[in-house]
Amino acid sequence: MSKLWGGRFTKKTDQLVEEYTASIMFDKELAEEDIEGSLAHVTMLGKQGILPAEDVETIKAGLQRVLERVKAGDIEFTIGDEDIHMNIEKALIDDVGSVGGKLHTGRSRNDQVATDMHLWLRKRVVEFVDMLYKLQSALIEQAKANADTILPGYTHLQRAQPILFAHHMMAYVSMFGRDIERLQDSYKRINVLPLGAGALAGTTFPIDRHFVASQLKFDRVYENSLDAVSDRDFILEFLSHASIIMMHLSRLSEELIMWSSTEFNFVELDDAFCTGSSIMPQKKNPDVPELVRGKTGRVYGNLMGLLTVLKSLPLAYNKDMQEDKEGMFDTVKTMQGALQLFAPMVATMKVNKDRMRQAVNQDFSNATDIADFLVGKGMPFRQAHEVIGKTVLYCIQQNKYLLDLTLDEFKQFSELFDDRIYDVLQPEQVVNARNVYGGTAKPQVLEAIARAESAAEATAAWVIEYTERSN
Repeated sequence: MSKLWGGRFTKKTDQLVEEYTASIMFDKELAEEDIEGSLAHVTMLGKQGILPAEDVETIKAGLQRVLERVKAGDIEFTIGDEDIHMNIEKALIDDVGSVGGKLHTGRSRNDQVATDMHLWLRKRVVEFVDMLYKLQSALIEQAKANADTILPGYTHLQRAQPILFAHHMMAYVSMFGRDIERLQDSYKRINVLPLGAGALAGTTFPIDRHFVASQLKFDRVYENSLDAVSDRDFILEFLSHASIIMMHLSRLSEELIMWSSTEFNFVELDDAFCTGSSIMPQKKNPDVPELVRGKTGRVYGNLMGLLTVLKSLPLAYNKDMQEDKEGMFDTVKTMQGALQLFAPMVATMKVNKDRMRQAVNQDFSNATDIADFLVGKGMPFRQAHEVIGKTVLYCIQQNKYLLDLTLDEFKQFSELFDDRIYDVLQPEQVVNARNVYGGTAKPQVLEAIARAESAAEATAAWVIEYTERSN
């Protein structure tokens, strides 16, 4: 069959050109959305009297049959038909005859492909909010189960101050909460209809764009036809949000990898999320977090790639924009795999509470509290800082920790020390002394968990509402 656009041409397209310019190898992912948009478009053509009712019903019935074949995997997409739009149109024409060619009335592949991507991406955004909600829920459950578990907190990867393990988990709940908010906000810019913009200037047919928008559950339509077909900001925004999500997952991955090592031994990942060695039988490798950490780079690359594609493009549509899809599809697939695995991996993770407590007892992470103790006795903080620095140095030289020192040993550094110092230095006291909003004290952490559970309920309700909107 000749090209659907072939009237202007006198020669066949070179085979290498066909292969190089075709997008069907990847944009077949948009098949269901392409048909969804076409059903709304042809319904509008009938409503406006642009096509007769019998043609509209014939085309709609044909599209439904093509959709069933797509879902059943019963359509062979071909490079000769270039892209998903022309493959679907050819399948329609093969099914209903030449009347199928009327479907393209009043639209271009330029506004058609943009519509397909808006439809496809808004579904993915809702799915990702749901996946992040599930990950948050797993983290919250770990926090609730470890509301009394103390571990060393770090800065510069050096022991800093003791904190609750629950507090550490809730830090990631907050991170993923921001990710959820960003995705939810981006939905507003994804849920805008470009169809009706034509190739770049609109159409001469009396179409009703707002009717199509209501049919497809879009909140609004693009105000400018040039912008409608050339805008890929909504994909860039998604790729940017995805990069931040993967960065957060990568940071958590790094900690899980370290914590599960023999040197830390703070946590143990379930066997279902680890692999072994082909030569060393004792090994248990944290492959899932390692791969998540590694795959973060490819998501960054997809963002940089599309930014580079778009940076010098004049309005409106250019063939360069065909490069907008593969990175988007790859990012979605990459992030789906990561989030689907992360929630159950966190949920089944075992926390070695005794080892964490042992680590806290064998460091100087309570040193700041001694300085605060001296400040409470009237000593300027800078002087107290120097006193405790010398006290820690003495401990290192004597192979002791602060709780090992006698009161006489403390007093050689300051006469302000008294017996209360031993209560101040207890890990539980150190943790609970930080009883400020957002701090690691147990009452504050329990309140943070309660707030997070309330926010999670709101997220779950949003997912239900917007799943209905997007389908």
